[in-house]
Amino acid sequence: MPIYAYKCESCGHAKDVLQKISDAPLTECPACGAATFSKQLTAAGFQLKGSGWYATDFKGSAGGSAASGTAAASTESKPAETASAAPATPCGGSCACH
Repeated sequence: MPIYAYKCESCGHAKDVLQKISDAPLTECPACGAATFSKQLTAAGFQLKGSGWYATDFKGSAGGSAASGTAAASTESKPAETASAAPATPCGGSCACH
């Protein structure tokens, strides 16, 4: 059963009430007895964080191609980094002496 937040417009009394979805909304304030007790709009009590199901499931072929494109881009940059990291030698580092 969900918990609904109620607030009285007359006196400002606020209360959380455990009710069935099919129950009629409360209208009478338990504190002052006025008929101005109404449900309040509240935020959901949970958050979806991290790389959970919503980020990885049901992506289709678009998610797979983007991932493979990223891997290809990182593979292409590695040989260039390796060549620039090699020490400068007169033979260029491609001979058997190095």
